[in-house]
This record gives sequence, structure tokens and C-alpha cells, in this order.
Amino acid sequence: MKRFKPGTIFFILFVLVYSGSAFAQEESKQKKLTFQADARIRAEQDWNSRKSDGTYRDDRFRFRFRVRAGLKYKPKDWAEFGIRLRTGYPEKQQDPHLTIGDGYHEFESVPIGFDKLYFRMQYFRFDFWIGRNTFPFEKKHELFWGDNVWLDGFYLGASFDYEEADWIDSVKYSGGLFTVVNNFSTFSSDSFIGMLRVATKHLDSRLSIFPSFYYFAQMPDIPDGNENYRFNYTIFHIGAEYLMEQPRLTFGLDVYQNLKNYKNDENIPDFLKDQKSGVVGHIVWGELKKKGDFSGGVYLTYLERYSAVDFFAQNDWTRWDYSSQGSRDGRLTNFKGIELVAAYKISKRFQLKMRYFKVEQLLPYGPALETGDRIRLDLDFKW
Repeated sequence: MKRFKPGTIFFILFVLVYSGSAFAQEESKQKKLTFQADARIRAEQDWNSRKSDGTYRDDRFRFRFRVRAGLKYKPKDWAEFGIRLRTGYPEKQQDPHLTIGDGYHEFESVPIGFDKLYFRMQYFRFDFWIGRNTFPFEKKHELFWGDNVWLDGFYLGASFDYEEADWIDSVKYSGGLFTVVNNFSTFSSDSFIGMLRVATKHLDSRLSIFPSFYYFAQMPDIPDGNENYRFNYTIFHIGAEYLMEQPRLTFGLDVYQNLKNYKNDENIPDFLKDQKSGVVGHIVWGELKKKGDFSGGVYLTYLERYSAVDFFAQNDWTRWDYSSQGSRDGRLTNFKGIELVAAYKISKRFQLKMRYFKVEQLLPYGPALETGDRIRLDLDFKW
């Protein structure tokens, strides 16, 4: 994520805020320029965080915050330009949150960078964008791909409705090609990601099924230019979610399988070569649409080492990262755990959410299994 001088940042924020207010009346008429922003205040406690050598990290309590602001401009009904700024250190792609009173950064200016900068076209049943944007597929959690990890490249999708069919309501075909590390030499030496998905809806859209295929080429074993070697992932994913209306319960299941054979890869440790499967299940009660709504849920996770790219996944569940190897990104695979969630819609603009995580490593990297417990309380505001 690119860093900017404080004066530049304040100027951009001024333009965003001024645009959001100055064009408020005009956008209500024409809907050409819209302003969106949100903020979060977080209280977080970590404990029982055991390292691979058997010692424990210190228990930790933090107050944190996140701010995002963006503009969308639609010169035509089918065309859209988008831009968004967010807080967050550039070396922590998974995490836009900043810690209040951080002992290493208390006298620095607030780091802000672009996480969206794209052009999008939506015409008839087709959807296309190019530039920098978030993960293009609908997802039910962040355990395979974190919400804060953006992509540079292009995406194309096409949707089809089947109103007369009994067994299927709609189908959407989509895919994209995205660059990760460009060496500006040959295509085979670059790090890139190819994605394909077919998403179908059934039973009056209460059942969703979404098989997906991901090819991660030349991924570094450690992010941020500190890699020892590069290798590929070939991951097949089958996901499904079912909505029961009375009472409102949502059941979901995601299965991941890396099809790549690492048997002859000398860089990968022998005890990890067959660690390529993952399962995530969830049950959610209620929804958060209007004031007074309450929602609760549970997520169960089992992710082997190479069932996902660990520094593209969320970093919510535990404190594990690559800091001892020169990177602040998280390493969030090779674990099993549970998340409990409770959320309340305070008003149209305010939402309160509490999340509890408990994790344990599947296979140890040292003499002991790593563990961790965490609880978070988030107050979200949008305008």
C-alpha cells in the first residue's frame, strides 16, 4: 500500500468530505457522484497465546480504530469510477486498523493509502471491472480471503435468470486474473492469481451453491519480499449456504482442497506436504437490517497449511504472523478453532458486534502447538 505525505492526505480527505456534502443535493437527483465513509472503534483482549517454543506471548489489551472514505462516479448508468482511501500500515495488507497509543508510532502521521481505484461497467447481464478492487466473489466469511486484501487486475461476470425453471433460479459465471508480484520479465516468473466461479441459486434463492477454482502462481512462502522460495497453489472450493426463514437461520459449509502435488518440492517440509484440505462451517441466527435487530452465530474452522494462502486470509482469529521473518502479515492457516459472534443494530448508522475466538495449531513448527484466545468489541459507524 502506497504511503503519502501528510499534506497530500489531508488534501485528499478534504476533497472527499467536501465532495460528499457539496454534491449531496445533486446526487439525490442524478445519482452520479456518491460519497461513502465508515469508521470503527475496537476494544480487544488477547490471552493464552502460546508460541511454537512453548513460551507464551504477553497478554495484550488494545484500543484500535479504522477509517475508510471513498467516492463513486457514474457518468452513465452502465459505467462507474471508484476510489477509496483507508487507514492502515502498508506492510500489513490484512489489517487496516491502527492501535491508539502504539509505542512505536505515537508521533507519526496517520498512514493512509488507496485500497480501491477502478473502472467498472455493468450492462445487461454482464459485469466487468479493471484496476484495484476488493475480492470479486461473494463470500460468507474471511477465512479463505480477508476483506481488507485488495486485488490488481480485471474481473468479468455474467448472470442469467431462469424464472420458468423449477430446479434453478439463477446462475452467475465469473472469473478474473490478478497480479501479485510483477517482475517485468516473463509471465511465467510473475506471481499472479486466476479465479473462476459458477454460483447458482435454488429454492426461491434460499439455497446457494458456488464451486470455485483458484490458481495461485509463484506465491512467496513469506510475504513482503522476504521469501526463501516460491511455489503454486491449485485450490478447488465447493461452498453452499441455506436460509431457513422461520426462525431465520443460515447454515453454511465451505470445503477447500489444494490439488497441487508437493511430494517432489524440496522446499516444503515433509510433514506439511499433505496438509492441503480445509473445512469451514457456520450457523447464523437473525440479521442486521434495521434498528433493534440482533444476530448471533458460530463459525467452526479446520484449515491445513496449504488449503489457503495464509497471508491473504483474515488475521482476526489469532496473533500469529511473520514478524520474526521480516513481515508483519499474518499466517492464518494450519489451525482449528471456533468463533462466537453476537451483534446488535443500534440505529441506521451504528452497529455493535462482539466476537470471541479460540484457536489451536494443527501441526507444530517447534516443540509446542501454538494457541490463542481473543475477544473483540467493535462499534461501527457509517455515513
